[in-house]
Amino acid sequence: MFETAIYEVRGETAWITLNRPDKLNAFTAQLNKDVASAVRTAARESSVRAIVITGAGRAFCSGQDLGDVDENTDYSDVLRKLYNPMVMEIEKCEKPIVAAVNGVAAGAGMSLALACDFRILSEKASFLQAFIHVGLVPDAGNLYYLPRLVGHAKALELAVLGEKIGADEAFRIGLATKVVTVDQFFDETSAFADRLAAMPTKAIGLIKRNLKASWESGIEQFLDRDAQSQRIASLTGDHKEGVQAFLEKRKAVFKGI
Repeated sequence: MFETAIYEVRGETAWITLNRPDKLNAFTAQLNKDVASAVRTAARESSVRAIVITGAGRAFCSGQDLGDVDENTDYSDVLRKLYNPMVMEIEKCEKPIVAAVNGVAAGAGMSLALACDFRILSEKASFLQAFIHVGLVPDAGNLYYLPRLVGHAKALELAVLGEKIGADEAFRIGLATKVVTVDQFFDETSAFADRLAAMPTKAIGLIKRNLKASWESGIEQFLDRDAQSQRIASLTGDHKEGVQAFLEKRKAVFKGI
């Protein structure tokens, strides 16, 4: 289905695997397009209620493949045509997206992980703001998401110093949702994704939408958004099921409707 990525639906979770293991899953134009298309496909499939993005082999994504650019490359053009559309597909998706960071996530690979809603890290995983080491600025939404996760001061530190961040440190500063052993990485990620897929999908989408809006809304405007969102949520089948399950003292079975 895709040239440089693998798309699989397991249960109610779509797994998108960057599949250039010999190049540490470095981005090419085709990989940018494949990830964007795969996320768009998962967002549209009604049977999919959660998404996992991971990398084949020993890396998550090492960033831009430097063999795919040269001294004549217009980086602004590359970002606008390839990276920005990919990030926007993730940003627009209202289903929960998990970055399963199995190894190094460097440069734009780190940006990809930051754009996701959750980050499950293998104990062998690491983040690296590689841009400063080649005289560039973090891109692909990196400096949009990073301060929202770790705060302005820490984001500046990470971007300017460009030091490697191990899995435990990433968890300590808020970049990781969870750190798991190599042996348990797949099972733990699958269980986490399955947990998300079993939750009220439309409510998760509204939560994501409202959190994003909160950064740019005044309190009065946001309270109105609260009211609108709650009405939408209250009309879903999952809300009705949640109330019925509460009254019947049983576990709710949500269907994402």
